Amino acid sequence: MLNTWAVLPTCLPFVLRRCHACASERFRADGKFRVNAHHKLIDAWLLALCTTCGDTTKLTVLERTNVRSVPPELLDRLHDNDPTLAAELLQDPAVRRRNRIALDWDDAWRLDTGGSDHLDREVIDVSVRFAARIPVRPVRLIAEGCALSRAEVERLITEGRLVSAVRLSGKLSGDFTFTLKR
Repeated sequence: MLNTWAVLPTCLPFVLRRCHACASERFRADGKFRVNAHHKLIDAWLLALCTTCGDTTKLTVLERTNVRSVPPELLDRLHDNDPTLAAELLQDPAVRRRNRIALDWDDAWRLDTGGSDHLDREVIDVSVRFAARIPVRPVRLIAEGCALSRAEVERLITEGRLVSAVRLSGKLSGDFTFTLKR
């Protein structure tokens, strides 16, 4: 029987960018936006606060964009400070590239295994689904989901009792499946 695990975000990740005031490298985005109109043009920024000094940085979302080309639903979400929009924009590679930022997902996600009934089976088939593009080491997920140590998971991989179509070393942020034979 195939078990489905889910990697779910619990909050917005930290934004990695150097603070011009204190040289810290971590900002917390809380879903607040600033929108500024210049006649027919509009600018929009996602605001983030430095975790050390509290200084604000603006992450560009829209820059000198014609107001008529922006969907009204997007404008409403910007004006309402929609936190789900902030999460979507932080996931957008174009926004990250434009603002020269990276994301730190430490302590911003959780693993939902759907219960512990799979722990006592001889063979476990698991499909891991990501609700957001969260880079996580599969070894860590498997260790947490199966109540094993990371060293034990590594040993199972080398013995061939833990197999997957994807490489389990390194980080993944996309869906994958694996089979564990105890």
